Amino acid sequence: MSTLADALADYLTIRRRLGFKLGTHGQLLSDFVAYLDKQDATTVTTELAVAWARRPANAQPSWWGARLSVVRVFARYLETIDPTAEVPPVDILPAGSQRATPYLYSASDIAALIAAARRLASEHRAVTYATLIGLLAVTGMRVGEAIRLDLDDVDWSEGSLTVCQSKFGKTREVALHSTTVEALRAYAERRQQFLPRPRTPSFFVSLAGTRLIYNNVHFTFHELVVEAGIGPRGPRCRPRPHDLRHTFAVNTLLAWYREGLDVPSRMHLLSTYLGHLDPDDTYWYLSATPELLGLAGQRLERTLGELP
Repeated sequence: MSTLADALADYLTIRRRLGFKLGTHGQLLSDFVAYLDKQDATTVTTELAVAWARRPANAQPSWWGARLSVVRVFARYLETIDPTAEVPPVDILPAGSQRATPYLYSASDIAALIAAARRLASEHRAVTYATLIGLLAVTGMRVGEAIRLDLDDVDWSEGSLTVCQSKFGKTREVALHSTTVEALRAYAERRQQFLPRPRTPSFFVSLAGTRLIYNNVHFTFHELVVEAGIGPRGPRCRPRPHDLRHTFAVNTLLAWYREGLDVPSRMHLLSTYLGHLDPDDTYWYLSATPELLGLAGQRLERTLGELP
């Protein structure tokens, strides 16, 4: 293992202990360090960092900027132990604000996705993905949280799930509607028939009897999107699994506004339920969704109109 590889291992260990998952970042940085090794480089230089970031050559500039921003943070750490390390300037390949526009699924979209899942060739796989998509839609859980669920994380008597060690190491309880509990119970019974002697504690299991793999879930989801006839609404608004979470959050806020509730005073409840570390992440939905922004503006105008 090279000195750079050792430094990277230490860097990732430190940041993960602080609560960062760094799954994709870890893969990118491992590739970057391997690239430096092939160049016989002993430290990070701006020239090599930019050359690596611009791979592949036909990628979007925003992707180049995102790759370089990952290197930049690692280089800042490396500079503390290696004064010769160069930190690429922030004005080179700036990543900019490239946050995707949420794809808000309609009720018919979600029904179509679940119907497509039920048409998968394997009966077990069909039930697994239909139940998984339904759970994501009605709870707003992250995909990673759902596939990390174990059987013991489901409290049947209380009708809740325990999400353990999620983003930033947080653990939270997710309350479930009775119909969701019934759907999960039906899947648990089907799982027991499929896997009477489980090799994994995972709630959702693959055809191999193992925990679902994140990348495979994403791949299958996009197949189901095509099968369901759901298309993109623009270059930055494409249907993704994570948008089921966005849809849940937006629908919750819309319901509160329509019921005339005091939304700001309830935002912390939604933040806690979703497992947001920063309430600003929840408030983002107000500005990211035109209908919500309009409702918030109407509420503000009414409030201002009532002031003396």
